[in-house]
Amino acid sequence: MKNYFLWPAVTVLLCAKVGAQQEQDSTRTLQLNEVVVSDTRFELKRENSGKTVITISQKELEQNQGRSVVEIINTKSGIEINGTRSYAGQNLSTYVRGGNNRQVLVVIDGIQVSDPSSTSAEYDLRLLNAAQIESIEILKGAASTLYGNSAATAVINIITKKANKEGLALDVISSFGTNQTEADQNYNISDISNTVNLTAKDGNISVLASGGHQFTDGLSAAIGTESDLYSRIDGNFKVGYQFTDRFNVKASAFYNKLNSDYDNGFPIEDADFNFTSEQSRFGLSSVYTYENGSIAINTAFNQITRAFESSFPATYDSQSYILDVFNKYTFTNKIHTIIGVNYIDSKTLFFEQYNSNTVDPYLNAVYVGEQGININAGVRLNNHSEYGSNFIYNINPSYRISINDGYLKFMGSYATSYIAPNLSQLYGPFGANSDLEPEEDTTLEGGLEFKVSDALTFNAIYFNRKEDDRIEYVTIDPNTFESQYRNSAETAYFNGVEVGLNSEIAKELIFSANYTYTNSKEGLALRVPKNKINATLGYDIKEKTFVGLSYQYVSDRTDTDFATFSDVTLDNFSLFNLQLKHNFYNNLSGFLSVDNILNEKYTELVSYTTKGRNVRLGFRLNL
Repeated sequence: MKNYFLWPAVTVLLCAKVGAQQEQDSTRTLQLNEVVVSDTRFELKRENSGKTVITISQKELEQNQGRSVVEIINTKSGIEINGTRSYAGQNLSTYVRGGNNRQVLVVIDGIQVSDPSSTSAEYDLRLLNAAQIESIEILKGAASTLYGNSAATAVINIITKKANKEGLALDVISSFGTNQTEADQNYNISDISNTVNLTAKDGNISVLASGGHQFTDGLSAAIGTESDLYSRIDGNFKVGYQFTDRFNVKASAFYNKLNSDYDNGFPIEDADFNFTSEQSRFGLSSVYTYENGSIAINTAFNQITRAFESSFPATYDSQSYILDVFNKYTFTNKIHTIIGVNYIDSKTLFFEQYNSNTVDPYLNAVYVGEQGININAGVRLNNHSEYGSNFIYNINPSYRISINDGYLKFMGSYATSYIAPNLSQLYGPFGANSDLEPEEDTTLEGGLEFKVSDALTFNAIYFNRKEDDRIEYVTIDPNTFESQYRNSAETAYFNGVEVGLNSEIAKELIFSANYTYTNSKEGLALRVPKNKINATLGYDIKEKTFVGLSYQYVSDRTDTDFATFSDVTLDNFSLFNLQLKHNFYNNLSGFLSVDNILNEKYTELVSYTTKGRNVRLGFRLNL
């Protein structure tokens, strides 16, 4: 096996004071004093939020060391990320509430990130390194008034690590493990991952430099005999300076390179194909705080180059510039307002260069009443260079009843979203259609959240989504298989229920579970399960050892067999995973993970490989 070594990458960030609760106990994800940010952009207690925001804290990330970001997110209610159970380079499809990739927005350190050249203009979640992330918030439901285009079903808000304490600090995370199918349990070391985070803080200046590398071998993309290699390199450099008590600036630079072999898609068979994606992002932001408010400026430049070496080689080069300027102001500690302007300019080189831009002014206000009545409402005017102006809005009331050390909260919301066709759908090499119309979505939600001190939290949400002019990739000539992006003539309806439970069964013994039901009158999209269950039982032994056993059930789904061009039903499956973490010393810990303990045989994508039982060992060193 080839040897691969970590490339230490040097990067700098200006650490602005971001109030997120980094030290919360993630085995109790829903706490009375938990602060959530994503649904309002203000730091509000969870009891005053009208949404059930999912928080993945630093502790939960540490308890899942060795697993990818998408594997962790895929255990949360209402989310199915197809491709996480296949070979490392598999394309990922994120399904939330019946929607697809282009309706899920990813935000990293306050900046919207996407790839204008990709089919759905989504951000490639494979680029994320869990060891470089501080926390994640997932806001489900329409959030376009605050976050703009693509935030129709969910926002994944990621906060990367920064220098938190004075002096120098070194954080090293290293792991190795197997990468094997259910039928070939050879237990060869086929997956190696290393990450180094170096931070420094001296008074008003803070610096972070981080570098990581992952190499994976052992599995073929399509069911076959050859192995498809996967490699990811990532680094970021951050520097921040607190000029005064009121004014700070931060700068950042991110670099990611993904290299993966892949196989032929039609017919599906082994092939010597290769895919490379290289991304650079530079950001600058500043915050000026004044009495009862603050003014923030976030700006970034992102460049992505992708190349495919296959029977149909292709190269894509895209750029995007993002500017978000907003003012936050609080009236009498009850009314929180935010008013801003969001500008995004996207360019992509296909046969020639194409571009589009949006200029969106927006306004959002939150009322937090002493009697338990809370209201979150906002408006946004989307001004698109190709499609003109479109007005969207949201209203999100909630009512809280205090019960001893807990509460009972009722929530509801109604929101509209607007998703313009992306450059690939309009002008790309496959199925482009310059006559496409934008999608228009409406989402209705209603539910409750019940909390009994720190011992029990239960929430349940019903959602109902409607999509007009849904953009689909359809076959227009069955003889030549010619296909094109087109707006659906029918309105698509989706509804469902998301239920979550967190409970402290006994001292240091935590149980969490969630259930998602998704339904549609016309039938769900390919690979979307109607029912999904996740459950985790975690136990802390004498504050040094954590043992976690997790379970995931995915119901029947529909997929297409391209050998016969017919739809087939994929059987349901259940997976059990084990996670063990032990602190040997204050600065040294080790971890062991065993995925698919029972070596379950299942299909995630027709004719593609899925993972069997796999084992991973690793350590973390803090100096």
